[in-house]
Amino acid sequence: MAKVTIYTRPLCGYCSRAVSLLRKKGADFEEINAGFDAGKRAEMVQRSNGGRTFPQIFIGDEHIGGCDDMMRLERAGQLDALLSA
Repeated sequence: MAKVTIYTRPLCGYCSRAVSLLRKKGADFEEINAGFDAGKRAEMVQRSNGGRTFPQIFIGDEHIGGCDDMMRLERAGQLDALLSA
């Protein structure tokens, strides 16, 4: 299963929703709380080519976007293939 990295912040409904889906899928993921850590936030923005909203999600080295983007992949039936790669 692909390694997933998700940058989150506290009290973020989109972050909670994305983490919940990853748990439901049994994904191996690393959650990085970047809400109050300027260094982690800068890392997130750099890795995502300017993405400043939370969450920012990566599957392997591929940036898939935020929660809505991941949910779109799920609805299209494409998320499982990315997670299993």
